[in-house]
Amino acid sequence: MNETTQLDVALIVQAVGTLGMFGAIWLVQLAHYPLQIHVDRDQFIDYQQAHMHRITYVVGPLMLAEAAAAAWLLFLPMPEPGVLLAWIGMGLVLLLWGSTLVLQVPCHWKLERGWDEPAYRRLVATNWVRTVGWTARGVVACWMLLL
Repeated sequence: MNETTQLDVALIVQAVGTLGMFGAIWLVQLAHYPLQIHVDRDQFIDYQQAHMHRITYVVGPLMLAEAAAAAWLLFLPMPEPGVLLAWIGMGLVLLLWGSTLVLQVPCHWKLERGWDEPAYRRLVATNWVRTVGWTARGVVACWMLLL
């Protein structure tokens, strides 16, 4: 595969992963998380465990594809401002993965043991980091497609 084809493939994979996560995170932030407060407390543990299991099948492949493509783009030649955008994009990926692992996953783990109001509020509040981050990644990914 020549460098031009590699660049095209990497840009498309990045766009698919990023825009998929852009849609998923906004849906979660504006609909899914706010609705958790209405889940019957007697069924909350089952609900939360099912959420964690099912959401992984949606976001796992998208996040992995996005991260792989973002890293791949760092090694491909491209016109300016593509190089700068690739580094910004990778920085955002690191921010998003870090936020997920350090801020949101611990909240989900607490919620898997039962309803916990402070963990829920922290989850909703800190998830704005990811919502804004994937929005910025969406801008970067689309801009890079236009180069």
